[in-house]
Amino acid sequence: MIEPLHFVPGSAAPTGRVALVTGGARRVGAVVVRALAARGYSVAVHANRSLREARETVASLEALGIPGLAVTANLRDEGPVRAMVHRVADHFGRIDAVVTCASIWNPTPLEDVTADDLRAHYEINCIGTFLVAQEAGAVMVRQETGGSIVTIGDWAIARPYLDYAAYFPSKGAIPALTKSLAVEFAHRNPRIRVNCVLPGPVMLPPDLAPEERTAAIAGTLVKREGSPEHVAHAVLFLLENDFVTGVCLPVDGGRTIAP
Repeated sequence: MIEPLHFVPGSAAPTGRVALVTGGARRVGAVVVRALAARGYSVAVHANRSLREARETVASLEALGIPGLAVTANLRDEGPVRAMVHRVADHFGRIDAVVTCASIWNPTPLEDVTADDLRAHYEINCIGTFLVAQEAGAVMVRQETGGSIVTIGDWAIARPYLDYAAYFPSKGAIPALTKSLAVEFAHRNPRIRVNCVLPGPVMLPPDLAPEERTAAIAGTLVKREGSPEHVAHAVLFLLENDFVTGVCLPVDGGRTIAP
């Protein structure tokens, strides 16, 4: 059983490592931030519309003696995204880990999906992920110790469900992006690794109909809902195991292969 990740003041010994988490102010991203901080990382918390929450998260980290930085950028805007990554590198002097949790998912019936819907999902979920990884990876290339990037995809690209015809193509590109960047960065610095987590039902919407929640849980092999902590532990594994790269790891309770 994965236990919730808690802080004990003074327990997270600083390691000098620096992590950037996009979408780190809310939901799974916020849990990933706490997990990294508990491992001794200084953490830059990216947000777009949730900058207030990002600043509150950083304040809570700093109260525990963990250096933090709140940064903002709309992932649809290339210039601000690149500037945001450089702000993190300039502030801390390095970037050792990147976790790309920022994402949008807007349910829309197929008949109502527009080209703008597709562009919005691609620009944030795919292109935004690429730009952050590309710019942070360029920082890592210059570091003797390299670095590690973890992208966040979605288990359901293997078994899409209704009303997300704009979302799934944008997430379906993440495994290919991950493998491509793993090859590209390793060629430039073999100490850079790029991996992906494919979450399953780890944070079902609170307003989800009871029958839909039951169906989602029944669709797993383990017959229970996961938690954001399961994703965070998978991220830590991929960051810390230095012989794993180009891997896409489902964290879905076996839902991908369930009959």
